[in-house]
Amino acid sequence: MAPLDAPARRDTALDGIRALAALGVWVLHVAGNTGVMYRDGMFAWMTTRLGIAVPIFFLLSGLLLYRPWARAVLEDTPAPGAGGYLWRRVLRVMPAYWVVTTLALLAWSSLDLGGWAKWLLLLQNYTEQTRAPDGLYQMWTMPIEMAFYLVLPVLAWLLHRWARHGNRPVRLLGGIAVLPLVSFGSAVAAHVFDQPQLALWLPHHLIYFAAGMAMAVLSVWIRESRVVDALAPQLLVLALLLYVVLSTEVAGPRTLDLPSLSQSLWRMTLETAVAVLVVAPFALAARRDSLRHRVLGNPVTAYLGRISYSFFLWHAPVITLYYKVTDTQPFSGDFVKVGILTFVGSLLVSVASYHLIEERALKLTGRRSASAPPPEAPAERQAEPVR
Repeated sequence: MAPLDAPARRDTALDGIRALAALGVWVLHVAGNTGVMYRDGMFAWMTTRLGIAVPIFFLLSGLLLYRPWARAVLEDTPAPGAGGYLWRRVLRVMPAYWVVTTLALLAWSSLDLGGWAKWLLLLQNYTEQTRAPDGLYQMWTMPIEMAFYLVLPVLAWLLHRWARHGNRPVRLLGGIAVLPLVSFGSAVAAHVFDQPQLALWLPHHLIYFAAGMAMAVLSVWIRESRVVDALAPQLLVLALLLYVVLSTEVAGPRTLDLPSLSQSLWRMTLETAVAVLVVAPFALAARRDSLRHRVLGNPVTAYLGRISYSFFLWHAPVITLYYKVTDTQPFSGDFVKVGILTFVGSLLVSVASYHLIEERALKLTGRRSASAPPPEAPAERQAEPVR
C-alpha cells in the first residue's frame, strides 16, 4: 500500500466506469422528470433500468474498500485500522453530502428540526417513508453506502477468522457467498411481511457489495486473468444483452408500482450479473494497453470518474432548479433540452464541488487519492540462458 502521504495509483478504467454510472443516474432522472421513461418503446424501458448504476456503484465500493483486507489475509500484510478507515470514509462522503443536502433543504423544504437531523445524519431510510424533499430523491443510496462502510470492518474481521484455518482464498470466497443469501432473504421478507421499506436497507443490497468483495479477493489472488482478458469483449456484449432482459417486465414494472417477489428476485439477479460483467474485464484483466482500457481510462472519462460523486449529489438539485425556474410541470419538458442544460449545470457545479470540498476534505485524511490502488501484475519470469 502507498504511504499515507503519497498518492495512490488510480485505476483509471474503474474511474471511467464510475463516470458512466453517474451519467446513467443523471439520464434516468432526466427521463423520469420529462416523462420519457413512461412512454412506449424500448428506449423508454431501457432508460428505466439505468438504475443499474447503483448496483455498479455498490460493487465498486465492495471491490475497492475490501481489497486491502483481502490483501492482508492472502499476503499476510497489515490490515487497515478500523478507526482510520472510518475517519477517511466520513471525510470522503459527508462534507459534500452535507453541503448539497443543506442547500436543498433550505431552498425547497419546510422540515422541522427532527427532519433536518434525519437527513443530515443519513437516517432517512430508517424512518417513516414519505416523499423525499425536492432535489434529494437520489440520496436514498447514501444510508446504504454508509451502513456498508460501518459493517465492513466487522465483516472483514469475521472473514479473516474464517479464512485463516484452511485454503484462505477459497474460504474467503465461501464466506462472502453467504452475503447474497441475506439479500434474497430480505427480498422474501419484504414481500411476505409487506415491508417494502426493507429494500432501502443494507441487507437487501449486500449481494452487490458481496460481488465486489469477491472480485477484490480474486484480484489479489489471481492478480490478472488471461481468460477474462481474452473474453472481455464477449463479457461486455453479454452484459448488454442481459441489460435488455433487465429492461423487460421480467424485472418488474417501470412505474412506481411495487414488483412481485419473482420480479424482485429476477431484478436483483440480473443487476448483479450485469454489474459483474461490466466491471470484471477491468478489475480482473487490468491490461492498460487494451482498447477497453484506453476508451474508459482516457483522461476525460477518468476525470469525470473522479468528480462523479459530486455529479451524483448535484445533478438532482440542478434538475429541480431548472423545473422551478422555468415553471415546467413534472413529467413534461423536452428530453434533449433538459438533458443538455442540466448536464452542463451539473458538470460545472460538480467541478467546483470536487476541488473546493472533496479535495480539501481528502487532504485531512493524508491521502490525495480516493481509490485503493489496483494490485500490481506479477512480473513475468525471464527465461534463463541455455548453458
